[in-house]
Amino acid sequence: MNADDLKRIAAERAVEWIEDGMTVGLGTGSTAYWAIRRIGERVKEGLSIRAAASSVRSERLAEELGIPLVPLEAIGRFDVTIDGADEVDDRLNLIKGGGGALLREKVLADASDRFIVIVDETKLVGTLGAFPLPVEIVPFGANLTLNRLKELGVDPIVRESGGERYVTDNGNWIADCRFGTIDDPKSLTVRLNQIPGVVDNGLFVGMTWAVVAAGSDGGVKVLKP
Repeated sequence: MNADDLKRIAAERAVEWIEDGMTVGLGTGSTAYWAIRRIGERVKEGLSIRAAASSVRSERLAEELGIPLVPLEAIGRFDVTIDGADEVDDRLNLIKGGGGALLREKVLADASDRFIVIVDETKLVGTLGAFPLPVEIVPFGANLTLNRLKELGVDPIVRESGGERYVTDNGNWIADCRFGTIDDPKSLTVRLNQIPGVVDNGLFVGMTWAVVAAGSDGGVKVLKP
């Protein structure tokens, strides 16, 4: 099985938790793509839900698939949000943001009764840190913010796409930071978010309700805190 097969298998398992009448958060990225596609199929089969997306890209896909979307202003809580992750540690803490939507993803995850993460088994790690941690920063005074990040012992790399500065849906930049082993993600989250100019970071600590991981043999395991 290839990577897309595993993402699809995990996504289809996670979407089984969605029921009629739910308010659903739609994640962003190559794994969330498969969840959105399956949700679209279930809507065509008669599933009645309302949804909101964590990125313009996911919102457009949902519209194409006929998933009923409502403004965030009309939502108090999400019953379920389904999203992917770049790394999942043995305490089900995450690194997210490889797709560039970490801030909006975290807003939806925090407002969800069930935040379900879908991955292939290669994303499961003992300790976070092999994947560079995305940190969303405002463009104003970015050099000063980057200097503060360097004080934490990293060399932040401002993300580019197509030879140009990558800009998030919020108009911000992303600095990818290689911290190495992150033994205490909660403490690092606090230190990062105390830096003026940092909007948020890709550490999702204590937010996961379940992780659905697909293995190379096509099997699926569900991990819970």
